[in-house]
Amino acid sequence: MSSHQLLVRQVVRSAQKARAHDKVRAYRLFNVRAISSSVTRSAAAAPKLKSTSTPPPPSIEPAPQREQSWLTTKVKSSPLLFSIFLSVARGLGYGSPQQFANRRALVLYNTLCATRADEASAFWREECALPPTFQSWFAITNLHVWLLTVRLRALPAPHGIQHVQGLIDHFFQDVDERLRAVLQPGVLPPRSSSPNISSAAEDGSHYPHSSFYTIPSPLADKSTFPSAKAYQEALKLQKRSRAPEKLITRQMKIFKEQWAGMGMSLDLGLVKGDAEMAAAVWRNLLGARGASGIGLGQEGNGSSYRRAVNLVGGLVEDVKKVDVEKEELKDDNSGVHDFPPSEIDRYIGYPELMVTLVSYIRRESLRLERLEGSAIMGPRRVGREGEGVQNLKWGDIENAA
Repeated sequence: MSSHQLLVRQVVRSAQKARAHDKVRAYRLFNVRAISSSVTRSAAAAPKLKSTSTPPPPSIEPAPQREQSWLTTKVKSSPLLFSIFLSVARGLGYGSPQQFANRRALVLYNTLCATRADEASAFWREECALPPTFQSWFAITNLHVWLLTVRLRALPAPHGIQHVQGLIDHFFQDVDERLRAVLQPGVLPPRSSSPNISSAAEDGSHYPHSSFYTIPSPLADKSTFPSAKAYQEALKLQKRSRAPEKLITRQMKIFKEQWAGMGMSLDLGLVKGDAEMAAAVWRNLLGARGASGIGLGQEGNGSSYRRAVNLVGGLVEDVKKVDVEKEELKDDNSGVHDFPPSEIDRYIGYPELMVTLVSYIRRESLRLERLEGSAIMGPRRVGREGEGVQNLKWGDIENAA
């Protein structure tokens, strides 16, 4: 085999590896493409929104330069090899509309959705009384994924479907990784605080770290243990503390139902009016606090406690066999339940809180509606996926009303 043929083969193999690395990793638990297809099916026929104001020019930040490998230098120096490489890359899907949509959706998700719980942490914890748990992070992120999805649906075909699909794919891949970090400590390495959108970070993740909720501390370095035996014992203990795969699968199905339920409820509120929107937020974000009345007396166990029970999906197989009153008094470890009698004054501010949340949703959805589709999709060039995304960031939520 000649050296030229060998180099061509190396170029092809390199392109194949790069393509495999760039694709979002397949879900271990279920295919989100199937569950989201019904939501995004109407995006192809959605009209293009006209802008009433011109968005500010995107800020362009130069990407850090990396040292080129010998193979890259060789390919760029030869027109023939460069032509072969481009042909192979196009055959593998590089430069396709779906690839551009997926890469743009990754930046949109990381910048606008995955970090929103941390950005307004004080509001979610203090005003909304959401505990610093993974469930709360999911609900907050899910709300902003929906807000962004509403605008992406209106992109001209086929961009609407492609961007919505990419956004939901990234959302559930991120949820899967985060859930494993909480329930299966040590399976995945700790996340970087600044993921690289063009390639996986050193920890193998494309998604940012969150300090909104707490994850189990990683096992200390082996050198810190007094002996190898002590390290092995600690390693075994960590492995025994990991949740079984069955529990991960079941919890992901519950999150899928919560995503679909919140999306449909907010869609209805978007159409029917503010009262319906407030009800959707109250049920899906705030745990339907006070649904059974305010100022409950002392329960049999000496503590006042009641939570809303979802009788659809999840762990419920036969609704008729569920004792709702009994289940309402059980702690599901979500941290979202009715306020005790000592804190019933917190309900007084609920109408104002509803006004704030609904005003925030209406304001942000209208702001995105007024933007041109090009501002949402970006320049559609590899390496420039992040241009203009900072201009799309959400406004202040506390002063939305």
